[in-house]
Amino acid sequence: MLPFLPFLLLLLAGAILMALRFVQLRRALLRARGGEAQFRLLLEHGRDAVFLLDAATLDLIYISPAAQRLTGHDLPALREHAARLAADVPARLQRWRDGDASRVTLLREVALAHADGHALALEISSTILPAAHGRGVTLAGSVRDVSAAHAQEAAREQEQKRFASMLSHEFRTPLATIDGAIQRLVSTSAEADEATRKRYVKIQTAVDRLLAMIDDYLSPERMAAIGRERAADGIAPLALLQQAAATVPASHRVRLELDEDLPARLRCDVPGMALCLKILLDNAVKFSPPGSSITVAGRRASAGGVELCVRDEGPGVPEAELAHIFEKGFRGTHAAHPGAGLGLYMARAVVDVHGGSLQGHNLPEGGAVFRIWLPLPV
Repeated sequence: MLPFLPFLLLLLAGAILMALRFVQLRRALLRARGGEAQFRLLLEHGRDAVFLLDAATLDLIYISPAAQRLTGHDLPALREHAARLAADVPARLQRWRDGDASRVTLLREVALAHADGHALALEISSTILPAAHGRGVTLAGSVRDVSAAHAQEAAREQEQKRFASMLSHEFRTPLATIDGAIQRLVSTSAEADEATRKRYVKIQTAVDRLLAMIDDYLSPERMAAIGRERAADGIAPLALLQQAAATVPASHRVRLELDEDLPARLRCDVPGMALCLKILLDNAVKFSPPGSSITVAGRRASAGGVELCVRDEGPGVPEAELAHIFEKGFRGTHAAHPGAGLGLYMARAVVDVHGGSLQGHNLPEGGAVFRIWLPLPV
């Protein structure tokens, strides 16, 4: 019996190890099933729909219940829509097999009618997954309803067009009066001296230039495009600030202050930002004494983005008026120059459509500063 004892002990130890291994595998299986159950709960109750598509047959392998809630369609209808929307997958798959990885992941927007008839705007993200574990190439992705975002964008664009129409009207009305008066003066100036006739021509030229600026910058379509159709590279901050500083008359000194770590280029609508800076600089000239300095600065903001600042050495803004300076038609107690009170209102509107902000406050040492903050693209 004793010679078999070691063998029996080995068998017993093996059986114990197998039992322990079985317990471990069972626990792992239970954990996996628990994780799968939680994952399914997320898929079933999430707002976005997720899907798996067979890239060869264009058949849906899986689509989460959220798809039916988003579209109102049942599973057979969803399969038909999926096959139609995936018509470009074979060509996309062939490009991937030929070594073109540019369309491995693709984001697109499609229009789809809800089951009740109203239009849906859907954002579909999909990624090619290579064959694994005996399964062919699949397409995995998600579907999001962006109809509300589109509606908000349309409302924002409509508001900008209304603003531009109002602003254009506010400028055109007095300019039309001036234009009519100067044309009458020109037509009746046969006996006027040469200097007077030259002044009439100068006024007419200025009116024409202002009307052209309104057409270029303040048309409803132009204002609606600012911020939506920005150039990919924009302009170098130094160039933007130098162009703005060049508009300051010789009655004031201009100082440029730029941080070394400014981005190479700002992504913005260049004419729109130039107009905004010109408004701020014109105000600085109006409300600061001749011979004083106006500082134009650019730097990285501590919280991210870029700050463009215009500082003057004037009396500042009365504290009671600071909260109202960007309101339409507001003119402060120090406003001795003619105007409609629309400059700062228009400047902030331009910055707003860039996703930025414009603020103004007084400095402890005297004068006022206006800060434009612009986000940087990621």
